Amino acid sequence: MIKEYSSIKNVSGPLLLVEGVSGAKYEELVEIYTGSGEKKRGRILEVNQDKALVQIFEGSTGIDVQNCRVRFLGKTLHIGVSTEMLGRVFDGLGRPKDEGPEIIPEAMRDVNGAPINPTARNYPDEFIQTGISSIDGINTLVRGQKLPIFSGSGLPHNRVAAQIVRQAKVLGKEEKFAVVFGAMGITFEEANYFIQDFTRSGALERVVLFLNLADDPAIERISTPRVAFTVAEYLAFEKHLHILVILSDMTNYAEALREISAARKEIPGRRGYPGYLYTDLASIYERSGRIKGKNGSITLIPILTMPEDDKTHPIPDLTGYITEGQIILSRGLYRKKVSPPVDVQQSLSRLKDKGIGKGKTREDHADLFNQLIACYARGKEAAELAVILGEAALSDRDKIYLKFAQVFEERYISQGEFEDRTIEQTLDLGWELLRMVPRTEMKRVRDEYLKRYYDQAPVDN
Repeated sequence: MIKEYSSIKNVSGPLLLVEGVSGAKYEELVEIYTGSGEKKRGRILEVNQDKALVQIFEGSTGIDVQNCRVRFLGKTLHIGVSTEMLGRVFDGLGRPKDEGPEIIPEAMRDVNGAPINPTARNYPDEFIQTGISSIDGINTLVRGQKLPIFSGSGLPHNRVAAQIVRQAKVLGKEEKFAVVFGAMGITFEEANYFIQDFTRSGALERVVLFLNLADDPAIERISTPRVAFTVAEYLAFEKHLHILVILSDMTNYAEALREISAARKEIPGRRGYPGYLYTDLASIYERSGRIKGKNGSITLIPILTMPEDDKTHPIPDLTGYITEGQIILSRGLYRKKVSPPVDVQQSLSRLKDKGIGKGKTREDHADLFNQLIACYARGKEAAELAVILGEAALSDRDKIYLKFAQVFEERYISQGEFEDRTIEQTLDLGWELLRMVPRTEMKRVRDEYLKRYYDQAPVDN
């Protein structure tokens, strides 16, 4: 039931306090009409007896306490969902942004969906090929997994995300695969890059793109990932698509959350972020996964820029607790013109063992990546020794590992932005690089795999 009030007490930033209300509910949608006739939207954040605290989506500019009316709509924020949303661009609240027609909804869904019940979850165990060797070969992405990308300001995380969107596929099955991309607080230049890149490559036809720009209200940023997940859930669990959700940048989301928390005068937690940051992030991340009896799935790659490249910052720290690993982009590798600059030593996919092996990638995959990481780590140690003692002081074996580490970064980690490597190409490249190291050093690979892949180099036609 719609109720209208003109008893606005005060305005503080994006928040509005209305008195004398009755029957108001948490998360209820609100419309605010200014004296000039402009309509703004908001939602109720808090109800205390006859007072309601309203969060305004478009910001409070132009609101005059004396001449404004507030309408309580008696419903929460819903979005109309449809398969027609594929190939379209929307703003952070799900309104068309590409000058296309309005979506005719097949269903209406509350954006405040619930996390997947743990007892209903199906364990992630199917390989997703991204075409990027440092992910597919070392930190494998598994369908239904939550695998964040930890980046830093100025690093090419957006380009990595765009490459994953273009190239991601499920192997061995003719299954429908789509991407829901939620961008929060990005610049117009970044938004234009995503739209043009997806359009040029043809990937846009299987992408639903939600764009919240840096000059859009921070309040809208709070709803963007929830709107994206609501669409993803419909496409995955009702239309049986396999959905890859990419959220960029979760740091901007957390900053918006901190801004709202400060306006509400809540007691701050670490570095001024609200104490419920962990719970709030979990309520988003845990909506991804696989459900027993459902053919569809949601795989999540949240991207966040670590302030000052600090892994212990609250946002990456708490994200690491909720998700199943992380892909870390290295500023040191980026300076060496390695792209994508994935730090394979610090990166980790906790579910990679479930998504690789015979029938999924190849039987030698696990042994191969263990040996590659061991040799690369030995090469990095040799590089540190060379800095201190000089390369001439290294043993012959250390020089071999030093050379291996350099070639590994140049040829395995680094690859073209439009280079889509199959998992076979990635694995064969790994064996090719291992042949730089004596066979006696292959201590992490079974002898049967050494005979099949190390000893028998492929013959070029």
